[in-house]
Amino acid sequence: MTQDRVYIFDTTLRDGEQSPGATMTHSEKLELAEMLDDMGVDIIEAGFPIASEGDFKAVSEIAKRSTNAMICGLARANFKDIDRCAEAVRHAAQPRIHTFIGTSPLHRAIPNLTQDEMAERIHETVTHARNLCDNVQWSPMDATRTEYDYLCRTIEIAIKAGASTINIPDTVGYTAPRESAELIGRLIKDVPGATEVIFATHCHNDLGMATANSLAAVDAGARQIECTINGLGERAGNTALEEVVMAMKVRNDIMPYRTQIDSTKIMAISRRVATVSGFAVQFNKAIVGKNAFAHESGIHQDGMLKNAETFEIMRPEDVGLSETNLVMGKHSGRAALRSKLKDLGIDLADNQLNDVFVRFKDLADRKKEVFDEDLLALVRADTADEQSDHLNLKSLRVVCGTQGPQEASLELSIDGVVRSVTATGDGPVDATFNAVKELYPHAARLQLYQVNAVTEGTDAQATVSVRMEEDGKIATGQSADTDTVVASAKAYINALNRLIVRREKSAPGEDLKSVSYKDAG
Repeated sequence: MTQDRVYIFDTTLRDGEQSPGATMTHSEKLELAEMLDDMGVDIIEAGFPIASEGDFKAVSEIAKRSTNAMICGLARANFKDIDRCAEAVRHAAQPRIHTFIGTSPLHRAIPNLTQDEMAERIHETVTHARNLCDNVQWSPMDATRTEYDYLCRTIEIAIKAGASTINIPDTVGYTAPRESAELIGRLIKDVPGATEVIFATHCHNDLGMATANSLAAVDAGARQIECTINGLGERAGNTALEEVVMAMKVRNDIMPYRTQIDSTKIMAISRRVATVSGFAVQFNKAIVGKNAFAHESGIHQDGMLKNAETFEIMRPEDVGLSETNLVMGKHSGRAALRSKLKDLGIDLADNQLNDVFVRFKDLADRKKEVFDEDLLALVRADTADEQSDHLNLKSLRVVCGTQGPQEASLELSIDGVVRSVTATGDGPVDATFNAVKELYPHAARLQLYQVNAVTEGTDAQATVSVRMEEDGKIATGQSADTDTVVASAKAYINALNRLIVRREKSAPGEDLKSVSYKDAG
């Protein structure tokens, strides 16, 4: 029996990047877009072209490079945004303009428009977008808190003006599964022309129901799900791509829909998004969390040994997890390392492999066994260190213990010039950060300092995440090392390097975070 197709619209590069601290570099966006395209995503929302010159260039370059997916850009309901978006996506084999306006009473009050005035703007802007691009998507932002009659009116206007996809955003994660299904079903039934277009759902996770709300909408007739890798997004995030895809795959008996996503590529892109964004995946996260296929309970372990299906409803290999018999250690060579990384979904160029191999040998000298998580941390650290060479850690020595104050002696290369200083602080990490700030004075404020052990044991690597804010710009740095203080110093310096790059490339008022009324759901 032929099953209905559900289109997967990924907005990791747009809505996901709006998470504070998750801003991605140009090269990172291109890399993730290629991975999304390769795994079978139908539509990639590549960015918000009017937000900044950097965003425009990223969307434009992704549009040129895409081989399979439709490339979409976001635009507010004005001609300037739409023109800029059309210019950015025009080189795509399949371009799309996604334009939106907030239709709920709360959002109508922002531009101070009456219902009639907003209706006229919807007609004008969707018509303008349709004249520039054959494929137009329209969203009534905060749809789930919009008066039903007015929501129907605006959707009808958008359809008549040429929108071929109508997205119904639950912008603040307000709805629930039954209500989500009822709303989609009623709109398809009540709005003239609704059966001739695709209805989409875009759910936020503020109440923890984004995945359930999206799947309920599909049951009611929606045929496009807007989502992100790892559920990345503003506040509590968005619908997680991996969750809706695997839910429809595992429970195809009650959700008889198909996607073209290659689920075996999920784990690789999940890990890459976590690295790029600096947002670690929680251990108990569905599908992609470290514990998703781990079993500690005696009853569970006994059942798994007898029949894996007793406690696993999907196979690890279904999402790209594979087990090998290669044990990595100090005697392992480049070929073994390359093979192991490929098993983990990482394919490095020769020069990248050489860099990681040097780090691997150094780590193997300090650890008896190098675990998968250690290798992933090495790759993450290698990527982070390549972001910028403005600041580079040369050496660090700390004095700590019960007698304070603690002390850090630091050598730092600043644009090629090596400088040194000794600073004190409330603990070795504080002393280290004070030393960096003394050598490189800055006004950035530390928003987050987080340490996680990569593996078990006293010789485990520590992965440190640091989030910093300066003049409204937010950057995250990550690093890993068996020495927690060294990892902390590298993460702090990585975050500063990112802020330096953003400071140099962004003109005042052009950064995505400063664009007002930016969220399309």
